[in-house]
Amino acid sequence: MSAPTLWEEGQLSGSRVVRLAVLAGLLVLAVDLLLGPELSLLFDLGFVALSVAAALAVRPSDFFPVAVLPPLLLLGLVLLAALVEPGWVALPEDTVVQAVVSGLAHRAGGLAAAYALVLAVLVIRMRVQARHGERYAKRSGSPAPTRVTSG
Repeated sequence: MSAPTLWEEGQLSGSRVVRLAVLAGLLVLAVDLLLGPELSLLFDLGFVALSVAAALAVRPSDFFPVAVLPPLLLLGLVLLAALVEPGWVALPEDTVVQAVVSGLAHRAGGLAAAYALVLAVLVIRMRVQARHGERYAKRSGSPAPTRVTSG
């Protein structure tokens, strides 16, 4: 039997992966804001990387929370930044709602990339799991399937 591939290794529960992704997102947000006055490409790249890592780390039975994670995580991070200092994600004089909308609009490219990659990783993992499930379901010595019709 061969070792599990990258697509088969995820064993963490969905709730644990979401908690880790939130903590990693806060870390990426903090590091990016320490390096500059507003969110930059570094935030987008970190967001995409942590979203893909979450999709690879989750166990197959918990794909749904990770599938909906990128937009909700980005909304939470942008909302937090807008509450603390609207100038980090929008114009300094914008209200919180305006800052959140502007922040989401400015981060749309990173969100689209993260969401597309997460969904692609989850689809690949489902296909690999289905293929390996077929292989292990076929047992040597089992009788061949037959079709019985009544007539």
